[in-house]
Amino acid sequence: MKMNSFFNYLETLHRDYADVADGAVASYIPELLKADPAWLGIAVVTVDGHVYQVGDSQQEFTIQSISKIITYGMALEDNGTEDVLKKVDVEPSGEAFNSISLEPGTGRPRNPMINAGAIATVSLLAEATPAARLKRMLDVYKRYLGHEVAIDDSVYQSEKETGHRNRAIGYMLRNYEIIEKETDEVLDLYFKQCSILVNCRDLALIGATLANNGVNPITGVRALKGQFVPHVLGVMGSCGMYDYSGAWIYNVGMPAKSGVGGGVVAVLPGQLGIAVFSPRLDDRGNSFRGVEICKRISKDFGLHLFYSSQTTISTVLHSRYDTSTVRSKRNRNQEQTRLLSELGKQVKVFKLAGDLMFTGFRKTVWNF
Repeated sequence: MKMNSFFNYLETLHRDYADVADGAVASYIPELLKADPAWLGIAVVTVDGHVYQVGDSQQEFTIQSISKIITYGMALEDNGTEDVLKKVDVEPSGEAFNSISLEPGTGRPRNPMINAGAIATVSLLAEATPAARLKRMLDVYKRYLGHEVAIDDSVYQSEKETGHRNRAIGYMLRNYEIIEKETDEVLDLYFKQCSILVNCRDLALIGATLANNGVNPITGVRALKGQFVPHVLGVMGSCGMYDYSGAWIYNVGMPAKSGVGGGVVAVLPGQLGIAVFSPRLDDRGNSFRGVEICKRISKDFGLHLFYSSQTTISTVLHSRYDTSTVRSKRNRNQEQTRLLSELGKQVKVFKLAGDLMFTGFRKTVWNF
């Protein structure tokens, strides 16, 4: 698909959903109520660095629970998968994002995408002081996004003042020795990470970085070690949309994460990241228009991970030859004819046929 055509597609998509008024802006964090319910941004970033964006894609908002995928990746790098799994499981909870869903007996959170698991994950960051942990976190965001990020202090203060349920979760985790650091320091960093400011393009770039095996496709900077990317995408696929995760993977078919700020990011590994920003949430805490738009894009382009198109072509290589055996119909002078006769075997022609991936820009290396 040509670049202009895809921009036109996104503009049409934006128009189709601009007037959808289902859902409501999050109210349990008072500061989030200031969001304009009409905001709608859509962005797509491919693994070769192409950026497509329409609507309110530059409008800043707080990342909220989408931050959990970044911190989980950091914890994996600091501790390795085995040690992280001892503290946080990877099973879907089937419950709301703020549920107190702990493993009986051990107190281990069900997964790192619910609040209990995310708070435990924050406690696993290796730096010795809260300031060092925060600095490292902001540096990692810069790797994902290619620019520095800031914390919305008003949202942070609002989260801190109303986060009583998260405090209860934190102290339960401390009681089970899942958290081994100072609990209030862990909670404070959790509130700050949820209050980091991003826009829709930023989220799509996070998705594209994960799709690109942890390397920012625009800057070329590695944000996450490649060995841990499948683990992050795995929990996004099974747990990233809370108790809608099963229906999401069934209908959309891409690892994803949502946040109550109105953001949704989806990842098609090896190809692209998709992001939608719309503050109106459904009753599960996911952006209503975000979910519907991702469904539409997945269906329109056949992006479901488990979709395989049928083809009768057993190989993409249809035929190959050199110009010493097959000549063009163009009339050439004597010198050109002589050169083609001498050098024709060095000019190889390959005719390819097969399915084209979404980006259309992937480079294929042939070994003949």
